[in-house]
Amino acid sequence: MREIVHLQIGQCGNQIGSKFWEVISEEHGIDANGIYEGDSHLQLERVNVYFNEAHGGKYVPRALLVDLEPGTMDSVRSSRIGALFRPDNFIHGNSGAGNNWAKGHYTEGAELVEQVTDRVRHESESCDCLQGFQLVHSLGGGTGSGMGTLIINKIREEYPDRIMNTFSVMPSPKVSDTVVEPYNATLSVHQLLENTDETFCIDNEALYDICFRTLKLTTPTYGDLNHLVSLTMSGVTTSLRFPGQLNADLRKLAVNMVPFPRLHFFMPGFAPLTARGSQQYRALTVPELTQQMFDARNMMTACDPRRGRYLTVAGVFRGRMSTKEVDEQMLAIQQKNSNYFVDWIPHNVKVAVCDIPPRGLRMASTFIGNNTAIQEIFRRVGEQFSLMFRRKAFLHWYTGEGMDEMEFTEAEGNLNDLVSEYQQHQDATAHQDWEAEEEDEEGPSSSTITKIQTQVEVRLETVKETSQDTVDE
Repeated sequence: MREIVHLQIGQCGNQIGSKFWEVISEEHGIDANGIYEGDSHLQLERVNVYFNEAHGGKYVPRALLVDLEPGTMDSVRSSRIGALFRPDNFIHGNSGAGNNWAKGHYTEGAELVEQVTDRVRHESESCDCLQGFQLVHSLGGGTGSGMGTLIINKIREEYPDRIMNTFSVMPSPKVSDTVVEPYNATLSVHQLLENTDETFCIDNEALYDICFRTLKLTTPTYGDLNHLVSLTMSGVTTSLRFPGQLNADLRKLAVNMVPFPRLHFFMPGFAPLTARGSQQYRALTVPELTQQMFDARNMMTACDPRRGRYLTVAGVFRGRMSTKEVDEQMLAIQQKNSNYFVDWIPHNVKVAVCDIPPRGLRMASTFIGNNTAIQEIFRRVGEQFSLMFRRKAFLHWYTGEGMDEMEFTEAEGNLNDLVSEYQQHQDATAHQDWEAEEEDEEGPSSSTITKIQTQVEVRLETVKETSQDTVDE
């Protein structure tokens, strides 16, 4: 078995996480009390990836629910699927992090983290073959971002060879939940850069746009947004949970998607997304799915993939379909939009096909893109960060919890480096690299010589002008 241990942290993480468990248990035919009432043996074939089997045929999610205040936990407990979770796995403090990263990472969170790692150890030891961890949290608040990254660090120390996968809700440009969001997000990204293998960046604004524009919902609720996220999460993990013609697990995904260790921030998408009324007017075909998958309006991250280039892409298709057709369509998209894919990674699209569609659909597909345009998010957060940090605004809340200003400077530097790394790979072309190699072998190429000549001429001109000026004086 390839088990995954799931952690949901903070208010946002717990709300999205609960929605995810609703979707997952429905797909595996498990009711709100953990009893199997499905209709296909395939639902139970790999149910162990996410569920432990307790006595009496009850299936219990391998999930930890963590928060620094009891409120969200109580609402999960009293929700429809509250009875599904193991009571020991609810871990909460009482004081809250008050949107303060330092509280989540250093003071309040640090007091609770021992308890969490203990439960993680307990869940991991009961696994046959632990594949890795998935963590759901937001980066704007205090608990999800501060304590979330602390837990990641602790797990990383103990299980360095397991995959660490996060679904992180990024602060969005128009919808700000807290004023100190840029601080919390920058400090978190600084940690995620070093300690995760895959981070799926989810953005409330992009989700709002999908609800307005595509699903034609006039007043989207958080419930609607969370439903979109859970579709993606369920899609990303499909091929672990159901048999298919081509399988992808978290490790295969990481190996195929991450060309450089720091560039592991992905843009998720989902298809088909159609308004409720207009479903019957569309044919669900493989070409239609691939078309919609690569559509900029379907991305769950608020940045435009057309402004960057794809380093790598993974597509997970679900439903009865021909793998040949899937391959042809994916290849066609690549050839048609070749300038949106970097040319120094020849076959940069990975495909997985799984036979079992999501509930209520004949076929669906999940998109995971590693696109250099994601630097827009980091650039935006970085700019907001430096505006406040230059004036040292709100800093006393963080230094009061024992943080040092150096840590802020370091996090800012790391974020800016990430942006320039993305930019550098976006501009790189195979042609450039060839030129550089040519030079090594045969001395400088002709184009380089011309460049150098022009530079020399320009310099000579300026020298002449300045010497003329001094003579005139």
